[in-house]
Amino acid sequence: MNDRAVAVVRAGALTTVQDLGRTGFAHLGVPRSGALDPAAARLVNRLVGNEEAAAVLETTVTGCALRPRTAVTVAVGGAPCPVRADGRPLPWGTAVRVPAGALLEVGPAVRGLRSYVAIGGGIAVDPVLGSRSTDLLSGLGPAPLADGAVLPLGAATAVRGSVDAPPWPGPPDELVLRVRLGPRDDWFTGRSLRTLTTRAYLVSPASNRIGLRLDGPALERARPGELPSEGMVLGAVQVPPDGRPVVFLADHPTTGGYPVVAVVREADLAAAAQAVPGTPVRFVTAP
Repeated sequence: MNDRAVAVVRAGALTTVQDLGRTGFAHLGVPRSGALDPAAARLVNRLVGNEEAAAVLETTVTGCALRPRTAVTVAVGGAPCPVRADGRPLPWGTAVRVPAGALLEVGPAVRGLRSYVAIGGGIAVDPVLGSRSTDLLSGLGPAPLADGAVLPLGAATAVRGSVDAPPWPGPPDELVLRVRLGPRDDWFTGRSLRTLTTRAYLVSPASNRIGLRLDGPALERARPGELPSEGMVLGAVQVPPDGRPVVFLADHPTTGGYPVVAVVREADLAAAAQAVPGTPVRFVTAP
C-alpha cells in the first residue's frame, strides 16, 4: 500500500483534480480545462512548497473530506470555507500540517463557489496529454472524486511558501466582465448589442465548468439560419437560440455553431467562476 496517498471520505457535490490545464490541443478537439480560479490554485501550491502547476483539488460549494495515509502539509484557498482536522479548526489560506490518519474536512464555501486544496507533493494521478486535470466535457483525465477513492501524492519538498495575507478579493456583489465585441456581433441587431452592454444579467444555477449561463434579456439576431461550426475560445460569449448569453469557461467545447457576440478578457474569468447563482452581471466593452 502506498503511504504517499490520501483517501476520499466525502467527495462533496463535485470535486475534481485540476492543474493549470492542457494547452495546445484545441485543434484535436481537446479543451484547456484546468483550475477555474488559477490564481487561487497557484497560491495554495506556493504555500505548501509545490510547483505552481502541481495538481490540486477543486471543490464546488460543499467541500470534501480526506484522510491522508501519511503526515502532509495542506493549504486551502479560493472560496473561504471552514477547515478542520479531527474536528479541530485549522486556518484557511495558510499551510498546516495534518497528521497521518486524521480526518481533514474542507467545509462548504462561505463566499464564492470553488475552494482549492493543495497537498505537499501534489496530486500524482497519471497525466493525460501533459495535464492531470479532469475535463468534464471530453472525459479526459481522472474522474471526479468519489467516496472511497484513493489519490496518490508526489514527493513533498521541505520548502514552504508564505504570504502575509492571501490575495483573495472575494466574489463580487456585481460581476463586471470586460469584453471585445465579435467575431459575430454582426449577427445581432444594434438594439441587442446595446442590450448586452447596458442591461444586467443574473448568473444562472445551470452554470458549470463548461460555461457561465446567464438569465436576463434575450439578444435578437439580425439574420436567420445557423453558422457552420467554427473554433471557440476561452471567454467566448456564445448566444444559443434562446438568446441568453453563455460565457465559455475552462471545459468549453472547442467548436460550436452558435454565434459568438463577444469575448471576455481572460483576467475576468476567475471572478466569473466564483460568482454564485443570482449574482448580477454586466458586460462592458474594452479595447
